[in-house]
Amino acid sequence: MKSFINSPCFNIPFMIGISKLYCGTVEPSDALRYKRKSKKLPSHLLQFSEDKKPVVVWNMTRRCNLKCVHCYAQSIDPSEEIKNELTTDEGKALIDDLAEFGTPVILFSGGEPLLRKDLPELTRYAKSKGLRAVISTNGTLITKEIAKELKEVGLSYVGISLDGPEETNDEFRKQKGAFKKAMEGLKNCQEAGIKVGLRFTINKHNAKDVPYIFELMEKEKIPRVCFYHLVYAGRGSKMVEEDLSLEESRKVVYEIMDKTKELHDKGFPVEVLTVDNHCDGPLIYLRLLKEDPKRAAEVYELLEMNQGNSTGIGIGCVSWNGNVHPDQFWRHHSAGNIRDKKFSEIWTDGKDPILAGLKNRKPLLMENAPKCARCRWIDVCNGNFRVRAEAVSGNVWGDDPACYFTEEEIRKPEN
Repeated sequence: MKSFINSPCFNIPFMIGISKLYCGTVEPSDALRYKRKSKKLPSHLLQFSEDKKPVVVWNMTRRCNLKCVHCYAQSIDPSEEIKNELTTDEGKALIDDLAEFGTPVILFSGGEPLLRKDLPELTRYAKSKGLRAVISTNGTLITKEIAKELKEVGLSYVGISLDGPEETNDEFRKQKGAFKKAMEGLKNCQEAGIKVGLRFTINKHNAKDVPYIFELMEKEKIPRVCFYHLVYAGRGSKMVEEDLSLEESRKVVYEIMDKTKELHDKGFPVEVLTVDNHCDGPLIYLRLLKEDPKRAAEVYELLEMNQGNSTGIGIGCVSWNGNVHPDQFWRHHSAGNIRDKKFSEIWTDGKDPILAGLKNRKPLLMENAPKCARCRWIDVCNGNFRVRAEAVSGNVWGDDPACYFTEEEIRKPEN
């Protein structure tokens, strides 16, 4: 079996809520009640914010205790010294800026964020400044003591990455026992009272394990899962051939819908999201047009609120060395460094051509992406993932090769 892909993170603006949309757990009025303001919206509604204040992923270290072949950060061994990591004080200065800027969530990621001894201190500081703090982790280092400490400092959520059942997961992570340690970490979080969820990146080798993930959630009472489509970045940048075919991608999204509804019908209303492919939203809408037209109309209203891919708009990334990226998959491009200028200034000054283009990408898509230019879903997709387009064609503004819609499905209705 080949290995591949990018380790997923908690990236709200990329998410399509299967449970919210298909199972009807969110109505358009739910977001409107909070006037769609990021600071007021509960976490599960942030994807419908109007102001699109960015969720910020801070990859606070490049070090990791695992040797995953699918790490978008291309992590290194814990024994290797990184001389240019942001210090604790620099991290607090970043948090101060994000809080003043209106960032609703800071996501501590890596590498493995638990390798930084100041993670609890920085989490507590972020909470004191009014930010919601979450972490993305492989889960293997979360002892009972660490889970208790994370609960005490006010951590909102822990996302733990799994690649499938034990054998599959351990092969991807290149460490025997990684699955068992991750599950121990998950249970330690549950016992401490921390909300926990799974992250699973879909690919040719583990798509068959999607039902297993739902079985695991039911068995272990795990309330949330994010299924990630493959993004060609980091160690996964040369793994395009490991992605599902367009028809396979469509099929697995239908399966995720069905499995989600099964659990809801059984009285276990899990939160299920797909990430990194905004075709999934219109696909739900098209299915509901046949099954429940009234709900379909509500779903379309929610998709319009979501506004599609939000790279460089509703999500940003800061690396361990202070570089600012449009999102965590854009390590090959930095818009500036927070040691030279505040994140908020870099994000808004319009000087970086890529970041500026992402904020107003539709004219660029109309010129460079023929399929996007003639697509009826452009306003609820926003051109999908630019990193995938660049990885395959070399054109940042070209068509996303993971778009699985047919010509008939994208055709704009005649007036």
